[in-house]
Amino acid sequence: MEISPQTPPTQTSEPIRESTADRKALASDFDTFLTMLTAQINNQDPLNPTDSTDFAAQLATFSNVEQGVKTNELLENLVANYGSNGMSQVASWVGMDARSTAPTKFDGAPITLAPNPPSGADQTFLLVRNELGTVVQRTEIPITDEPFEWTGQNASGSPMLHGNYSFSLESYSEGEQLATKQIESYSQVVEARQDGGTAKLVLDSGAIVAVDEVTALRKE
Repeated sequence: MEISPQTPPTQTSEPIRESTADRKALASDFDTFLTMLTAQINNQDPLNPTDSTDFAAQLATFSNVEQGVKTNELLENLVANYGSNGMSQVASWVGMDARSTAPTKFDGAPITLAPNPPSGADQTFLLVRNELGTVVQRTEIPITDEPFEWTGQNASGSPMLHGNYSFSLESYSEGEQLATKQIESYSQVVEARQDGGTAKLVLDSGAIVAVDEVTALRKE
């Protein structure tokens, strides 16, 4: 079953650090303000007390400072919870097959490819590269948007060496080459992690991809 992934928003830890610092500074100002206001009340001239209008203005400032502290705390908690929810969603992808252009692990089982040839192509060739980037196979395949199973066999029908492979598609029209582009393939997700504030996936091939590089998910 193929599932279109819903990419969680990119998370960044920098705003959280700034929010924490700002909140501490604002809280410190709040304490200083409260101390000064109390001292003013205790030491005012009883023969010339502070005007009630001034007290009202100071109390309004007091309220604004307090509200600012609470707002910053609320925003910080929201950002932290949002990040946790995003990672929870990505963590649910572990064990599923993700489709991307990252190299795919071949262990003898067929690998599902998504050729997606360009419009107008009348001939397409699959190029298979090993971990060194060397083309180890070039074979004609049907022109189709449907998934294609690469069995990992060479021209003589013998299985190719186990390892990581990447795939691309050469497309032609009336003998003229139209394009060569990478082909997406399915790999199993073995880990989800936060890297530099961005949610990323570790595939069984060892490749690491950002979640927005995944175009489809499937469950076996």
